[in-house]
Amino acid sequence: MPDQQNRGVGPGSKLGSPAPISVTTVDYHGWAGSYLISNGRVEAVVVPSIGRVMQFRLAGEDQGVFWVNRLLDGKLPDAASSEWGNFGGDKSWPAPQGDWEKVTGREWPPPGSFDASRVDAVAGRDEITLKTMVDPGYGIQIVRRIKLAPALPMMTIRTGYHKLIGDPITVAVWVITQLPEPQRVFALLPRESQLADAFHQLAGPAPKELKIDGRLLSLARDPRDFSKIGTRGSSLLWMDNDYVLRIDASHAAGDHPNDDSRTEVYTNPDPLAYVELETVGPLRTLSVGDRIESTNTYTLARRSTQIEVAEARKAFAL
Repeated sequence: MPDQQNRGVGPGSKLGSPAPISVTTVDYHGWAGSYLISNGRVEAVVVPSIGRVMQFRLAGEDQGVFWVNRLLDGKLPDAASSEWGNFGGDKSWPAPQGDWEKVTGREWPPPGSFDASRVDAVAGRDEITLKTMVDPGYGIQIVRRIKLAPALPMMTIRTGYHKLIGDPITVAVWVITQLPEPQRVFALLPRESQLADAFHQLAGPAPKELKIDGRLLSLARDPRDFSKIGTRGSSLLWMDNDYVLRIDASHAAGDHPNDDSRTEVYTNPDPLAYVELETVGPLRTLSVGDRIESTNTYTLARRSTQIEVAEARKAFAL
């Protein structure tokens, strides 16, 4: 696919108009045929050979906010392997995870067509579309559309599950974003949330330094043990000393997996110092021809203060 540019965004020749959105091919850490999409404020790196959005960063900067496992640079996934290719970045798995063994015959690693296969990529004027093969167990093809907002530090990823073959199946869209060691992670709780049901402990011990301040739930990564919680909120926030990344999930009514969790936070122990900010859509029973979609919006900014709670309140407009 040749490099492409969208030069039709606004009156491009006038002062103050948005920069054109560009899509170019790059070699990213040994993965040839990757794409860099930029709007002049932020840019994303999409790697079809491993089926992931591997980086999101301010335009022109080398440092990004997605975690990348540099031990696997240039390597390719193996759907038949019993080992998980933990590359990093942003991807989608079918929820609930507890159904994997029943549907695919193994409880781990994730279903191969969802996470361990090359995907087809189409570069448009201002977006990248990724399509997986049809998973033989779920009968589902994932279609993901990655797009940057003109003139804003914002990316949207619309993830669709298209049921193409097989018997009806109940599933939810689950999106997992891996991020490096945070200073702190925040979840925005619903207005009606009570302290007793602010979160659900889904795996491991309670998170390190868990705090609840009004609608703000926050935690840190424990280097010694993993932990996973779920909330009924639809917005998450990651921050380190330099950057703040907000992730907002499109809200849809219905029952969600894992004690009705809309968002989940997983923290990984050393030696791989990362966390996962996850969004989960409602459960739907899909027959052939049906489809479900969920959209995540990622907004990136520099830190404006080193006071964590103040930064979170600003990011969530509280």
